[in-house]
Amino acid sequence: MEGLTGFVWRRVHSQLFGKADAYYTPFITPTVEPRFTERQMRELAPEVNAGRRVIPQLLTRRAQDFIWAAHALRDMGYGEVNLNLGCPAGTVVAKGKGSGFLRSPAELAEFLRTVFDAVHGIDISVKTRIGWCDEAEFGPLADLYAHFPIRRLIVHPRLKTDQYKGDARRHVLDRHYRAFPFAVGYSGDIVTVEDIGEVQGRYPGLAEIMIGRALMADPALIRKASGGLPATREEVFGFAETLFEAYADAFGSRKNALMRMKEYWFFLLNLFEETGPFEKALYKARQEDDFMAALERVRRECPLRESARYGWRKALN
Repeated sequence: MEGLTGFVWRRVHSQLFGKADAYYTPFITPTVEPRFTERQMRELAPEVNAGRRVIPQLLTRRAQDFIWAAHALRDMGYGEVNLNLGCPAGTVVAKGKGSGFLRSPAELAEFLRTVFDAVHGIDISVKTRIGWCDEAEFGPLADLYAHFPIRRLIVHPRLKTDQYKGDARRHVLDRHYRAFPFAVGYSGDIVTVEDIGEVQGRYPGLAEIMIGRALMADPALIRKASGGLPATREEVFGFAETLFEAYADAFGSRKNALMRMKEYWFFLLNLFEETGPFEKALYKARQEDDFMAALERVRRECPLRESARYGWRKALN
């Protein structure tokens, strides 16, 4: 989630809405220098993740960089590391990372062979798309993955070229789901409790459902899926206020915290009706007072939904 699910958000969410079974970090890019940067350590330091199961995501196409990073994470106490083969961002795929690695299956196979031969004492899971630009790519990819002791394969059934547009191509995963020799997770188009139930029914024995933007939009989604209540208006605004203060403390800057909260409210507004008249003022606010004034109008005038709408969905051209 490109920074939105960093350690500050994870801490506040778990405190106010109950823990997810696991939280994945925004991706970490290891380099040839075998140590994490100070900025990366702010995400990975065991003390900032204490009390929560956190799985670091690594973004790389260099096996040796993955190996040192996985061993460093193991030594910090992590039990699992995730290889991100799903990110479709142009700056990422241009370097052959994320879903860009899927264009080079022979190199990917060699990468996985090297990594699984060398890494010990920590599980390796993989997040993948179904290919670069053609649904037919997933058959060979599925066969490739099946040769390795992957702890869990989390499939986002979209192509890289789909970005996040259109509908998830679940029919492609349908063809291969039962053949995988390891645990399988699912990601993509999960917005409501009903979506969770539909996916669980479609894929019996599913090991995991990964939720991204929808948990930004509805922080009570996991609680509801476990039989709990929807978020109340007081909870939503209390969560947002606590998050703002936590960002301000972490960043040492209320201005930077304001910018991060504007990003976050792009998703959270999907939990309200009739927000149109207030969105421009919210997103264009440069001062904290203006931002808070716009939020107060949302608080007073916009009905709260029980489930978020899929407001960030885009058509597939």
